Amino acid sequence: MRVWRVGHPGPISDGPLEAAECPEPRPGRGQVLLRVRVCGVCRTDLHLAEGDLQPRHPGIVPGHEVVGEVLESGPGADRFRVGERVGVAWLGGTCGSCRFCLRGQENLCLSPTFTGWDRDGGYAELITVAEDFAYRIPEIFTDEEAAPLLCAGIIGYRALSRAELPIGGRLGIYGFGGSAHLAAQIALHRGARVYVMTRSEEARRLALSLGASFAGGAAELPPDPLDSAILFAPVGSLVPVALRALDRGGTLAVAGIHLSDIPPLHYTADLFQERQLRSVTANTRADGEEFFRIAAEIPIRPTTVPYPFAAADQALRDLAADRITGAAVLSVAPAV
Repeated sequence: MRVWRVGHPGPISDGPLEAAECPEPRPGRGQVLLRVRVCGVCRTDLHLAEGDLQPRHPGIVPGHEVVGEVLESGPGADRFRVGERVGVAWLGGTCGSCRFCLRGQENLCLSPTFTGWDRDGGYAELITVAEDFAYRIPEIFTDEEAAPLLCAGIIGYRALSRAELPIGGRLGIYGFGGSAHLAAQIALHRGARVYVMTRSEEARRLALSLGASFAGGAAELPPDPLDSAILFAPVGSLVPVALRALDRGGTLAVAGIHLSDIPPLHYTADLFQERQLRSVTANTRADGEEFFRIAAEIPIRPTTVPYPFAAADQALRDLAADRITGAAVLSVAPAV
């Protein structure tokens, strides 16, 4: 089967992603085999290709926003029928027995497995997934719309929860890509005022078209103090910028698996008056199920940019250069 894999991690301009042929996977116990229809392109894929995240094994196949159809079930797998549409996300498995799993915090599992990092992901024609970690996708979403929901959407939703946005509150969003433009739609649906700070002019236009009250530069001060903020851009120097934009008691959630170094914080200016700084670590399956329910009710409308499967490396280059507004999606096989 055709795949894209990380050959030698390094700058995306050096071509770390390479096309290859690999043996077809077989479903193990409790797994299903999927024909990949589409796969979203996530900034985590870029971090993996460039070595910000070290690949867990040589030649890893990225991709964790996968929409596919079930071809076959392995032993003991009976949750899905052949031909059913299934989504595969970042969280691919947990131990189920550590202290975090036992208290419902499986996103903090001590022995997790991640799609496209620990095990081969969706930049491929076929993929296997543990059926307990796959999602049914609401009919309202096309394949292309559904792909970014599986990571950008779920993580954006968890980040919004971590930011503790009060009802009708003021939310600041730093960086406005795939995840941010989905989280913004939930916040707006809940009656929030949204303020977007990003370096991309096209992203600022998208934010305003979705209903944001303000769209300015990445380090620009919003016109009103913020009740909550989410940092989606992987830029540590924006942490003190966002903290200083918070009102008393405000919370900043950092959404992302990689962040450049944070400069020294000044306690009085950045954290005093009960401002909070929080990270976001993966998600639980409950987060995913709840997000899909809410996304279908609104309904969320992802802004997507399609790429043919043969152009996966170009999609990552465009993502690195901020040439994508919304979320990029690879078309691997036609929907049936």
